[in-house]
This record gives sequence, structure tokens and C-alpha cells, in this order.
Amino acid sequence: MKIVYFSHRGKTPNVGILEEDTIIATPWLGTMITLMESGITPGRTSQRYPRSECKLLAPLRPGKILCIGRNYAAHAAETGSAVPEKPLIFAKFASGVIGEGAAITWKESITTQVDWEGELAVVIGKRGKDLTAEAAPNYIFGYTIANDVSARDLQDSESQWARAKGMDTFCPLGPYIVARSEIADPQALSVKTLVNGEVMQDGNTRDMIHGVYDLVAYCSQTFTLDPGDVILTGTPAGVGKGMKPPKYLKDGDTVSVEIENIGTLTNVCKVIAE
Repeated sequence: MKIVYFSHRGKTPNVGILEEDTIIATPWLGTMITLMESGITPGRTSQRYPRSECKLLAPLRPGKILCIGRNYAAHAAETGSAVPEKPLIFAKFASGVIGEGAAITWKESITTQVDWEGELAVVIGKRGKDLTAEAAPNYIFGYTIANDVSARDLQDSESQWARAKGMDTFCPLGPYIVARSEIADPQALSVKTLVNGEVMQDGNTRDMIHGVYDLVAYCSQTFTLDPGDVILTGTPAGVGKGMKPPKYLKDGDTVSVEIENIGTLTNVCKVIAE
């Protein structure tokens, strides 16, 4: 099941179910997060809309966005960084979340080194604390796609990553959530990132240092996980910073992240005039 948060011809957003090129509205009138909190499986109404008439919005606005750094050894190597012994956690902000087709924006007075990081994102479905890896799947609502957009010049010059990773629009998320039951093994998914149609990243979640369930459990030791929280599980090799010479996003670029059995998240890039 692909669960979307959409607007039909500018009307009030609604939770829907995407089936091929059709979005089926659900009777649920709240947000994706209130749906998760209810524990109800969304039903179907008779309202059906062509996908072409609908705008897919970011599926949710997370309370917490927990991110894992250097969770692929090849990515750590390409950036000249050590592989951490334990998961390296940092945070992004809900104000940075954008959906399918929205623009990644930045001012060149702040950064000129905007980089891509395609990632599998885990969506938490119910509250949990101090979980085991064995229990973790029961707390996962589903999976989606994220792009951990990063300003490398800020990341290199500032000891904290808040500005480098947390700018407005720097967390594309979507285009929908795939139910957990439809992803048999989250450690067997190809992850690709394309810029203007050229493949930059071509990895697989099997190469994670710390697996999905271990990450959920580890995060829950420090943070209470609530419905709608999202965990970005790290990015494979192929980021712009690791290229020789480095390559960064430019005004007008299109960046797409493709994850096997989930879909494709595409965004455009726009430099803000000053």
C-alpha cells in the first residue's frame, strides 16, 4: 500500500492510497500522523482522482527527524571520514521538509556547495522507548525516500551540522509512504541518486554498517520515538563532495532519488536571488 498526502486541484489536503495512476481518497480527515496515532488502517471511499490532477505533498511533517551519518563504509571513505563505532546521530528540522516536485533552495551568500544524499527513510508508527532490534519492526509504519541535502562548506567550517543539514527545503521527503508489510527486507533495496538524469549514487541498503532495526532500537535508547518521527538511515557512496573534482548542485538542476520497491522522489534546485 502506497499512502499519500495529496491535494486535488488545490482543495484541502487528504490522505489517500495510490494505485498505479489513480489516487483513492480515504475517509480519514486528519493528517498522516493523526492516522498513525489512531492505529486505523485507512479505508477507501468512492472518490478516485487521476494522479495527474493531484499534487503529492510531503507525506508528513515529522516531530523528529533523526539522521545517521557515515552508515556506509564507502561513503565514509570517499569523504575522508572515519567509520564511527556506534551510529552517529544528528537531526534535521520539520521546517526543511518538502515534497515531490518542490524546489530545493539556497542563497549563494550562505552556501555554494550544496550536495545530495539519497537515503532510505523509516517512518515510526507508534510510540516506543528502549526497544530491542527484534521489537523494532512492530514500531515501523512504513518506508519512504529522503534526500539529506547538505551544504558542504558549512559542514566543513562549523563544528555543528545544524545549518549545513537543517536549512529550509533541505529535507525532501516522499513521494508517499510504503507500508512496512510491503517491504519484506529493508536490507535488500537498491538506492540510486540521479542529477539531471546522470547516476551519481548506486548503492544498496545491504551495505549499511548498522541495519534498519538496529538503528530504530539505538535511537529509542536516547529518544522516545513518536508516531510520525522519521529516521534517515544514511547514504551510500557517490556524493558530490567525494568526486574529483567535487561536484555540487546548481540552479536549475533536477535531482532524483530512486529506491527499489518504493519509488522515485524528484526535486528541482533553485538559487534564491539576493
